[in-house]
Amino acid sequence: MPQFSYKARKRSGELVQGVIDVPDRSAALSQIEREGLLPIALDAVKGKGAKAAKQVRSPRGRATAAANEGSAPPILREIFSRKRKPKLQELATYTQQLANLLHSGMPLTVALNSMSHLESKGIPQEVSQQLRQDVMEGKGLSDAMAKQPHIFTDLYINMIRAGEQSGALEEVLQRLADHFERFAEVRQKFVSALIYPVIVGSVGVGIIALFMTVILPKFTQIFTDMKVPLPASTQALITISRISATYWWLAPLVLVVFMIFYQRFRSNPSGRQAIDRWKLTLPVIGKVFKLNLFSQFARTLATLLKNGVPVLTALKITEKVIPNVVLAEAIAKTREDVTDGKTISQPLARSKVFPQLMIDLIKIGEETGDVPGSLQSVAETYENELTIALRVMTNLVEPAMIILMAIGVGGLLFSILSAMFQITSSIGSR
Repeated sequence: MPQFSYKARKRSGELVQGVIDVPDRSAALSQIEREGLLPIALDAVKGKGAKAAKQVRSPRGRATAAANEGSAPPILREIFSRKRKPKLQELATYTQQLANLLHSGMPLTVALNSMSHLESKGIPQEVSQQLRQDVMEGKGLSDAMAKQPHIFTDLYINMIRAGEQSGALEEVLQRLADHFERFAEVRQKFVSALIYPVIVGSVGVGIIALFMTVILPKFTQIFTDMKVPLPASTQALITISRISATYWWLAPLVLVVFMIFYQRFRSNPSGRQAIDRWKLTLPVIGKVFKLNLFSQFARTLATLLKNGVPVLTALKITEKVIPNVVLAEAIAKTREDVTDGKTISQPLARSKVFPQLMIDLIKIGEETGDVPGSLQSVAETYENELTIALRVMTNLVEPAMIILMAIGVGGLLFSILSAMFQITSSIGSR
């Protein structure tokens, strides 16, 4: 019978290893989990078990390989292989469900099997099924997740790997769920703050477009029949209306051309940097952008360091997560300086991008040996400030949108009414 050597951890975190005689990998994993252990590594013993281990392959795996080796053109396979990335809230819910199952005492493979039957919006059941299959074949959960980058990010995978190595997978999953939950809340605040201005702006544009294309042409015909000199504002409005009716197709064309040039400019490194730097200098909303980025940086780095991810790896992952080139370059420079043996706070201060409060708190964390705790405090501080800044932005934008809408509609009414007064005066003078 084949032999398999294994490494696993007890619930207490103690590392154990040994050799068992079982028919295949699936049986080996089942036996290890029945003993209440969390498998980390499983290898066939050379000689007896190596050949048998190589031959173990599930029917599902063979079917998947056969499908991948089909005769479909590469371009079609690339198009159909694109999958939607789950939203933050969907990923948080999935992670929380898995953490709850492990907390109830389920072995990992049994928990993944249950996940494949649970309803997880945004994450197909096949994901959990494939994770379970890979784990049953001896892979670590982090290695299995690395095969599905469209679902699990580098941050997710590295934290799971750290949890496997420390024997605290359940706790790491819970922290990941909390991490994504907080980020989803911040994003929801952004969306909520923009809903009202978008609605008011859309209504205003719709009213003006309806007036210019439907109502104004009827008044124009009346003004033409009366043969009365019109005020300059009314004449300008009629001219704009006629141009809009004749060359309406220019508006979407200009918009498309603008978007093309914007995307090309943004795809250029210098262009992307200019745009991201400009976002940080905008009045009111620029502060919102900065607070969001600072809290995201601190929260991500704190979560990684707290779960045992090495500082250089944590900085590299954080650099990829931050959606702003200016901050990402500052983090990359910090990572280079940390490689030279310097602390995090010193290169962050030299970048002149991060606020002094963040640098001071990180420096205190370095002195006390609790950088993750300091970063956690930084994240909470800026998240609270972000909530206030979003409220201030909303309170400023809402009346501004109403005033702009009133000016636009009022200008249209003034042009029409002034023409009507002109016609009434002409009739009275006759």
